[in-house]
Amino acid sequence: MNIKNRTHQHNNINFIIGISLYFTGIVLYVLGFFLDPFLAIVFNLIATAFAGYEVILEGLVHTVQNSFRSRSFKPSIHLLMTLGAVGAIIIGEYSEAALLIIIFASAHYLEEYAQNKSKREILSLIKLNPTKARLIKDDDSIEVVEVSTLKIGDRLKVLNGDQVPTDGIILSGRTTIDQASITGESIPVEKSIDDEVYGATINGEGTFTMEVSKNNNETVFAKILQLVKEAQTNISRTAAFIKKLEPIYVTIVLIVAPLFYLMGAYLLKWDPELSFYRTMVLLIGASPCALAVTDIPSTLSAISNLARNGVLFKGGSYLSNFNDIDTIAFDKTGTLTMGKPVVTDVYFIAELSEEAQLELIGLVLAMEEKSNHPLAKAILNHYNQKDILDLDVENVIGVGLKARHNENHYQISKPGAFDDVQADITEIRSQFEGEGKTVMFVAKNGVVNMIIAVLDQEKPSAKAAIAYFHGQNIHTVLITGDTLRTGQAIGKKLGIDEIRAEILPAEKAQIIIDLKKDKRVVAMVGDGVNDAPALVHADIGIAMGEGTDIAIEVSDVVLMKNDLSKIVYTHKVAKKLRRIIWQNIIFAMGVVLLLMVVNVLGLINMTWAVFVHEGSTVLVLINGLRLLKKI
Repeated sequence: MNIKNRTHQHNNINFIIGISLYFTGIVLYVLGFFLDPFLAIVFNLIATAFAGYEVILEGLVHTVQNSFRSRSFKPSIHLLMTLGAVGAIIIGEYSEAALLIIIFASAHYLEEYAQNKSKREILSLIKLNPTKARLIKDDDSIEVVEVSTLKIGDRLKVLNGDQVPTDGIILSGRTTIDQASITGESIPVEKSIDDEVYGATINGEGTFTMEVSKNNNETVFAKILQLVKEAQTNISRTAAFIKKLEPIYVTIVLIVAPLFYLMGAYLLKWDPELSFYRTMVLLIGASPCALAVTDIPSTLSAISNLARNGVLFKGGSYLSNFNDIDTIAFDKTGTLTMGKPVVTDVYFIAELSEEAQLELIGLVLAMEEKSNHPLAKAILNHYNQKDILDLDVENVIGVGLKARHNENHYQISKPGAFDDVQADITEIRSQFEGEGKTVMFVAKNGVVNMIIAVLDQEKPSAKAAIAYFHGQNIHTVLITGDTLRTGQAIGKKLGIDEIRAEILPAEKAQIIIDLKKDKRVVAMVGDGVNDAPALVHADIGIAMGEGTDIAIEVSDVVLMKNDLSKIVYTHKVAKKLRRIIWQNIIFAMGVVLLLMVVNVLGLINMTWAVFVHEGSTVLVLINGLRLLKKI
């Protein structure tokens, strides 16, 4: 057993002992009410020791460890409550000492529950990690093997109801797959030959064979687990500040306590016992228990909420910062648009008969079938024609496709490849390009007979997302390598504030740097290799989960489904998190100040101080747990 496992096991044993003694302490405290005074004192003392086993031990041990590590006095919050209980025992308030420790321990265990619930919600993903796969061997026999032994290129069989073992491509078969564990989608997705499948997703009723496309540690699910681990250790600036403030605050209280006692005894003329009693109430009331839990449980709850909805953060600090963005930049292709161009318009010159049009379409399809360009696929998908001519096609770089058929010469090219074009063709081209469409000319013997307009359509969620950010007074920027006219057309349609077009990949990062020079807090959303430098330079880098591995690796946030409404949801959660944290901080400090005032005025006793103080801690925790619910 390694050191990490031994430590984890040791912590579990300590927790079991602590919680068992805690409940035993409660029983002893209750029994004390039914016994004679002497036995009641004994039971209350034992109840104090038992119920407070973990918190007292933690207070003393953490104080010693932290002080030794930093070579200066670093007291734990629990130390204040321990001293308060000891003080109550010294003045003979045995029942109040036991009650103080029991309620404090209750809040302590509730805090652990709140944090562990959020962590369990996230770390439950690990249980989904596949362990077995059905490997198809060279002789087509099937062997069940460990997923960790799979290599790229291995063929696997996935039966109905099976968990998909790893990332890969379907070779044969058709099915539906529940991808909720990866993308957050509640509806199963249809998959067939050449479609990508993800490890840890659940196969439906179909059966298929697949080829492994990634090593086990490079799968989408492996990256999710890595993000989860990073999210557990990366805390927000507020949480880091509170953690740094805690020992300083406790030290101040420990210095103020004896001064308060002297002030009560000599300036306010309280008798020594009353002054000591109120000093103990001061220790209890001034303890920053509620303040200590204002941030981390709330942040973990928010991260858990987002993980369930297909948004993965690498840490609480990034979620906190996302609330502060005032500028958000978007890549175009695959981010604001579908990344899959489709044919939107086909125009023929007026002189062309219907028969000639059909003949020309057939020739276009025959030529495009020999091309691997994305626009070729869009044209072939648009017509979906099975019987296609077999032509010898020449692909001329910078010009387009050329072919000969029945002594005629045909050419498919971008408009710039033609010098002399008819007026009506020029007019239609201008109209299409003004709508942000990519235009291709089809010519017969040098004369343009046909125009094909192709558009990478915007995502259904894009316009609503941009509108939301406008409503939040967040400046929106489109960064694209397309022409200015195309960028402006898309930008105008979506309502984007600023268009940066004809941008080379290397220039994207500089744009983000320039935006940040104006003291803006900038988020960048992208999905490609060319977006990676910009994602790194942004204050918050957001990668689309269906994008490239490098974009996902360098980003701070990953959207497992390419849905921009998830960014809107994330911003709403970040705003709610900030509100709740400030509510918690103001409430926690308000309760401390209230207890200080009423204690000086003699309007509260130790029992009520304990109830009010620990009650505030419980309310702060419950308020934070509200972030587990979907907004």
